[in-house]
Amino acid sequence: MKFNHTIFFNGYKGIYGKLNQTQVSGLDNLIGYIELDNDVTDLRWAAYMLATVKHECADTFQPITERGARAYFNKYEPGTSIGKNLGNTVKGDGFLYRGRGYVQITGRYNYQNMSTNLGLTGEDDLILHPDHALHPDIAYRIMSYGMRRGSFTRKKLGDYINSSICDYTNARRIINRLDKAALIKGYAVNFESILKNSLVS
Repeated sequence: MKFNHTIFFNGYKGIYGKLNQTQVSGLDNLIGYIELDNDVTDLRWAAYMLATVKHECADTFQPITERGARAYFNKYEPGTSIGKNLGNTVKGDGFLYRGRGYVQITGRYNYQNMSTNLGLTGEDDLILHPDHALHPDIAYRIMSYGMRRGSFTRKKLGDYINSSICDYTNARRIINRLDKAALIKGYAVNFESILKNSLVS
């Protein structure tokens, strides 16, 4: 898929108003990554991905780090139920492998899983360099792979958006059950319209 970026931004601003430079840069990056992503062939998948980023990254369209004082992340430590589920095994893992990126991957297991599945080694190995999940290109690859393959909750884009259905509400289960599902559905509907209008045939 290819998009006319000027038409895209005009469409976005027509609905949501002016953008600051950080937002413009972030959205432009995301559209560029989608255009290069041969695994995203359904425009509605792209719309739902952008809607997810709009919500998860607080309208910045930039990869972010999970917020909270260091003590907040104790709930992710080894020995806790959450920490065990996240595969955290070493004291300090809760903070070290806190949420990062466009979709906030969390926990040693998920960082390792993404490193393996995306072939991230050396300087890009997320276990050795967890902050690299904040690099926009890596954050995009994590989001695309995880949402398409069901890496986050075992639910994937194709379960809810396919040739038979387009269920933007329940697609939220890919990331976080139904938290803010109606809000994100609204974003997705708007992004679908914006992307259709800016699609280059």
